[in-house]
Order: sequence, then C-alpha cells, then structure tokens
Amino acid sequence: MNFAIENKKNAMEKPPVVYLARHGETAWSLSGQHTGLTDLPLTSRGERNARSLGDRLRGLTFTRIFTSPLQRAARTCELAGFGIVAEVDRGLLEWDYGQYEGRLTTDIHQERPDWQLFRDGCPGGESAEQVSARADRIVSRVRSINGNVLLFSSGHFLRLLAARWLGLDPVVGRLFLLSTASLSALGYEHDRSVPAIQLWNDTRHVDL
Repeated sequence: MNFAIENKKNAMEKPPVVYLARHGETAWSLSGQHTGLTDLPLTSRGERNARSLGDRLRGLTFTRIFTSPLQRAARTCELAGFGIVAEVDRGLLEWDYGQYEGRLTTDIHQERPDWQLFRDGCPGGESAEQVSARADRIVSRVRSINGNVLLFSSGHFLRLLAARWLGLDPVVGRLFLLSTASLSALGYEHDRSVPAIQLWNDTRHVDL
C-alpha cells in the first residue's frame, strides 16, 4: 500500500492538521481492562480494523508520522501502511496505570468510588500532571512541523492530548470518548491562534 508523504518544502497555505489514530482492538480493550505498558498484540478483528484505517487514510498526505513503541500501536501503524516511514516516539506511550494495570474501572470503584483517572492518576503509575506534561511535549513537537502529522497511540493518552491541544485541563480528557481504530483530527478554526477539533472518533471504517 503506497501513501504520499508531503514534500517538506511545500508549505501548506492553510493550517496543518494533526491526525490521531487509536490502535486496533486488543483482548484487554475488548474486556475493558486498563492497558498501559502491558504490550498486548491486536486481536484478529483489531488487525482487520487497522487495515481498514489505512483505507480510511488513503489520499491524505503527511509530513511526519509518529507511533508509540507499544506493539498495539506500532502494528496498527504497520497494517495501515505507514510502518516504513513512521518514527517511534516514547512520548506517545499509553498512561502508566501502575497498580491499576489490568484492572476494570468497576473493580477500582469498589475500593475508591470517587476515583477518576484524568483527575487522580494511578498509584504506582503516572499522575494526570505527568501524562499532561508528556502530551504538552507532543503538542509542541507537532506544532513545530510545517505540514500534516499522523500519530498512532492509545486511548487515554490521545484523549488527554486533545484536551491539552485545546489548552484545557487534563481532567477534560474524560469527556472525549475514543474507540479502537478510530480516526480523529486536531487543527485550527482560522489560524494557529485558535486550536480546534476538526474530527473526533470517526469509526465509519471500523468492523464493529
């Protein structure tokens, strides 16, 4: 599968777009278990949907493409047709859930009824502020690129990234639901002074 990569010398007249691709389905995304740094493979449906994501992206051009090193994101990137040109960025890793790794939200709420990931973080893992700092570094990096960018990562990180793109507190990320193998796009309303969400959680290509 061939995809066009933008010539870096061709500056875009309109503001660039940052496309967000969440990885395809895994066994734990299907069961609802928190999957942070556990390096799970895609399910067979996850692989099919990753290929369909590639079809959805066909015709778009990108100056740079980045992926999380976790195999669920990197494999999605590969099956979508970008494996050869993608650069690995550890800043795109999913939230480190620490003691909550592999656990269901319902089980955690039995111990901490008021727990909210995007506010409270995870014991033994990352705080919301730490993940927000990683997201801010990604935002700064992609905004320095003169052209469209494509990111492959995981759900909770991308939700917080969207909040930070808009200049909002990390806790707002809990309002941005994101499905596996979905496509979203961050851009600007008129110019770079007004960040906006152009597309969110597009799953038209996904086999549900």
